Amino acid sequence: MSTATLTRPLFDQICTALTSNPHVPFQDVRVEAADGRVVLTGSVKTFFQKQMAQEAVRRVDGVQQIENLLQVNWT
Repeated sequence: MSTATLTRPLFDQICTALTSNPHVPFQDVRVEAADGRVVLTGSVKTFFQKQMAQEAVRRVDGVQQIENLLQVNWT
């Protein structure tokens, strides 16, 4: 995960949200954020995991917009 454009409290909250969700493979998700906009990149194995990552981040205070660019890799 990149902390370059994240404030520390927001970064911590996003990490906590993703790691506490048992349906999200946290190690495969990368996060970038600026001005309340969060971009999720990386790859997951199912569309369910992609949606769960987005929903976990959506609940974080300070997040205003999410761009979910996670790729579903079936193999």
